[in-house]
Amino acid sequence: MSDKLEQSKKDGPHALLASMVGDWEGVAKTWFEPGKIGDESPVKGTTRLVAKGNFLLHEYEGTLMGGAMQGCAIIGHYLGGNRWQVAWVNNFHNGTRIMVSEGKEGESPDKPNVLGSYPAGDGSPDWGWRTTLEMRDKDNLVVMHYNITPDGDESPAVEFDYKRK
Repeated sequence: MSDKLEQSKKDGPHALLASMVGDWEGVAKTWFEPGKIGDESPVKGTTRLVAKGNFLLHEYEGTLMGGAMQGCAIIGHYLGGNRWQVAWVNNFHNGTRIMVSEGKEGESPDKPNVLGSYPAGDGSPDWGWRTTLEMRDKDNLVVMHYNITPDGDESPAVEFDYKRK
């Protein structure tokens, strides 16, 4: 293991990922338009380290609009590029697409913050999708997703407010 990775696992981004490991329960909120919650329902998640502690795997399930929702994300901090990265799939928002998101080089290693995009369909420009993960305290993990219009307007899209089981 490189000295840089060893140090990151002690007190850097990889230590942050390790602090997120656990079994979680909470509430999922979904906004289909700015300022108006379209769905609020229970969500359960599990997070664990994979690949010898280099990445965090987040698996979750719940309901959305009365139907089953299930997904997972792999979260990592690329030390060589000094940036967060996420690969995310689920059965509702992404369909059969894998969303790959990446942070800006040199952004805070204390809070994963990544940007991806998705096709709006019908020939319209793609929309942006920003994801953050935040440990508000040792037993409260918040995963937040934001929609970003082609004009750059950002608003909440999905929030998982987890409490440790």
